[in-house]
Amino acid sequence: MLGALVIVFREVIEAGLIVGIVLAVTRGLAGSRLWIAGGVAAGVAGAGVVAALADGLSAAVAGRGQEIFNASVLAAAVLMLAWHNVWMAQHGRELARDLADAGRAAVCGEKTLFALSAVVGLAVLREGAEVALFLYGILVSGESAWNLFAGGLVGLALGAAVSAATFYGLVTVPARHLFAVTTWLINFLAAGLAAQCVGFLQQAWIVTAWAEPLWDTSGILPESGVVGRMLRALIGYTDQPTGMQLFVWLATLGAIAAAAKLAAPPRQTAPVQAPAE
Repeated sequence: MLGALVIVFREVIEAGLIVGIVLAVTRGLAGSRLWIAGGVAAGVAGAGVVAALADGLSAAVAGRGQEIFNASVLAAAVLMLAWHNVWMAQHGRELARDLADAGRAAVCGEKTLFALSAVVGLAVLREGAEVALFLYGILVSGESAWNLFAGGLVGLALGAAVSAATFYGLVTVPARHLFAVTTWLINFLAAGLAAQCVGFLQQAWIVTAWAEPLWDTSGILPESGVVGRMLRALIGYTDQPTGMQLFVWLATLGAIAAAAKLAAPPRQTAPVQAPAE
């Protein structure tokens, strides 16, 4: 029971933090909750399919199918997050001004809602597939189905509580600052996912450059612990990062910030009035 609880809790934290951030980002947008719920449902359905095809996936591409699948999911999520931040750089000011008008806000946010819904679906897909595979391994090792179910249910509840705390913490941020806060959160989230993507490619021996760990903080802040998993979900923390992971993390962060800055419309300055004669 304890094994199932820990596994489900850790995986739900990773997906749930992303869901909480996306819920905060889309607060006030008409129809946003339906988009996000659709993303979660699609992710759960996809995770079920992946779990059912686990044996074939693991054996695919010379036994590297699971790593390549995970890397592909993460790469797609990074692209969606980058698209969201660039789009928001172009339209965020207009969207913030129009949030009181639900109809206009929905029109303004339609494109970015699709991107964030896809990110939610991909997060749930990846973590849900891992939960299914881990729980299956525990089940075949001799654990009873009831203990597995009970532990998983408790882990799900605890993970959902952490996700809810993330959301309610973000919504306390004043609306005028929310876009800035969530933009940087998404920047770090995308950079972390990109670094994790490289990690899977290095495990599959597809990317071999700069593969040596730069440092080891597992004795201070292990990646497998609760805090480590939360940092992994939020910024891509790993206790033994490789040189390529650090490079990709920094490059992704810089590339998204630069693209958003280029896409942002020039600030309008108030016209200078001529002095009265």
